[in-house]
Amino acid sequence: MQVQVRTDDNIQGGESLIDWAQQEAMSKLARFREYLTRVEIYLSDTNAGKSGSADKRCIIEARPANHQPLSAQADAATVSEAFHAAMDKIVRVVGDDQDRHRAKQGHETIRTPDGRPAGT
Repeated sequence: MQVQVRTDDNIQGGESLIDWAQQEAMSKLARFREYLTRVEIYLSDTNAGKSGSADKRCIIEARPANHQPLSAQADAATVSEAFHAAMDKIVRVVGDDQDRHRAKQGHETIRTPDGRPAGT
């Protein structure tokens, strides 16, 4: 699983912020390591440097192998709060997606071989 972190020009932190976000993401998504090919994290300041509440945004896009990308977003007063809120959401979204995928693979059909519902 590859983790990429991008920030806009208004987010302070540089390489240390990117390293921190990558480590946190790898830790939180470790159980999905085989299911996900790439995770992209976007950190931005929606007010472009002006102060305000809940102006930091984190968007996380997770890409499962052979599936459509999954995403989660959160806004908060700090980058850390936005990151953790979005990460909590993406963990739930990826977990639900993985469960649906497993269920679809292991489910028996309710249809008979000729395509009619069973019992008819």
